[in-house]
Amino acid sequence: MLKLFRLLARGAAARAAEDFFDQNALLILDQQIRETRASLERSRRALAVAIAGDRAEARRAEAAEARAQDLETRAVAALKAGREDLAAEAAEAIAELEAERDAIRAARATFTAEVARIRETVAEAGRRQAELERGRRVAAAAEAVRRLGASARPQDTTTLREAEATLARLRELQAETADTEAALAEAEPGADIAERLRREGFGGSDRQTGSAVLERLRRSAGLAAETA
Repeated sequence: MLKLFRLLARGAAARAAEDFFDQNALLILDQQIRETRASLERSRRALAVAIAGDRAEARRAEAAEARAQDLETRAVAALKAGREDLAAEAAEAIAELEAERDAIRAARATFTAEVARIRETVAEAGRRQAELERGRRVAAAAEAVRRLGASARPQDTTTLREAEATLARLRELQAETADTEAALAEAEPGADIAERLRREGFGGSDRQTGSAVLERLRRSAGLAAETA
């Protein structure tokens, strides 16, 4: 029984870890992208330092070659002048310089192949990083749509379906109010027949005409009798 309880506890812990990961997958992805981006940047810097070091080695090899050639020219001149002792010292120095040059060339051949491999690895990592960040943008948009359409906690967040239902109910209530007001207007005693009689020309209109207003103004000014 104790073994069974332990097994259930491990299963519950695993399920809780999975649920936590699912709920926070986007945050976890963001952090992972930040870490891989930083790692890629460190790799690029390391590659740049290695390339700069290789170029420095190339300059060393060129300098050793130039010194060896200069010494060889001078040693030949010393031999021609009968100074074999100086020529012998120059020969020793030339041998050392040529050995240094050859060692640098051999090391650079190996280093160049390694740098090419590292460069390709960094380039591939850069392509994968770019693809990962594009995928993150798509995932963020999809997650926003998912949360908008179906919230994990309905008590905290209103869904589109709920908002649409509220709008439909509001429109229904407004339509009922408008219908009620129209019905009340029509139910006013004599309202309907009075309007129909006015339209047919029976009885005066409630609307004042320009001539009637002018006549009223003349009376107010004491001119009605003179006009008549």
